[in-house]
Amino acid sequence: MNGGPASTGRWIATFLEAQAAELDAAQNTLLAYGRDLKDFADWVDTRKLSFAGVCREDVEAYLIHCDAQGLSQATRARRLSAIRQLYRFAFEEGWRGDNPAIRIKGPGRRKSLPKTLDLAEVDALLAAAETTGRSPRDRVRNTCLMQLLYATGMRVSELVSLPVAAARGQPDMLLVRGKGGKERLVPLSTPARAALDAWLVERDAGEADDRARGRPASRYLFPSTGTLGHLTRHRFYALIKELAVAGGVSPAKVTPHTLRHAFATHLLAGGADLRAIQTLLGHADISTTEIYTHVLDDRLKDLVLEHHPLARDD
Repeated sequence: MNGGPASTGRWIATFLEAQAAELDAAQNTLLAYGRDLKDFADWVDTRKLSFAGVCREDVEAYLIHCDAQGLSQATRARRLSAIRQLYRFAFEEGWRGDNPAIRIKGPGRRKSLPKTLDLAEVDALLAAAETTGRSPRDRVRNTCLMQLLYATGMRVSELVSLPVAAARGQPDMLLVRGKGGKERLVPLSTPARAALDAWLVERDAGEADDRARGRPASRYLFPSTGTLGHLTRHRFYALIKELAVAGGVSPAKVTPHTLRHAFATHLLAGGADLRAIQTLLGHADISTTEIYTHVLDDRLKDLVLEHHPLARDD
């Protein structure tokens, strides 16, 4: 064992670099790891310890410290997960001969029901997209964004960064690159295909004007002049709030992720298989998708009342 880098900061930096290079971890994931491990490092440093010398009792003491600070169950579980990942990496690199966090039972996470929207609210948002925007081009773009989001259940980061090449040729399905670089196919509804076709006409016309002015072509379906080259998640978050107001839906209920939840909930309520929804959402683990099974309650009750012999009135 070589003990690893001399400082806790170098441990974290090396770990994050490896996550980015080897696992293609998303930027938000790396930032979350960094924040959680920085807090643990500060705690370790104040106790004159080192990452190389931390033992199981130290990690448990840190979690007690987090609990005493009033941190939520979910936050404490996430921090323990980050520590486990750090020491798994340290073990693989030969910095440690063990993982002091591997056998610690975390506080777990409460599986709260996801906030979602009913069909009338979704319809109101889709209708608002058709009439909200500074120009006809913006309204066509907004309609395409909302139709694609509800039709596919994509994460907002997947939606705004879609390459335009994926949308060419009037596809029935889109190839989406999700977390960890994993690709999946998501089908398009008829309204979504129509909205996509209309947006491509507007987008390509705008890009032809840009080329005439000497600006380079964009590789994204929803291009932007910002540093990322495409519409940002933050801008889309603000946009969907504007659409909620325009559509008479409470803005507090509406986020890009709420539309993803609505996609899954409405599919399941309509009889879709849970495994199919897992695939469409890009969930690595079926347990993540199982949170939507609350919508089965009414359907199962109706099934029993309709078909069970003892539930009949006659």
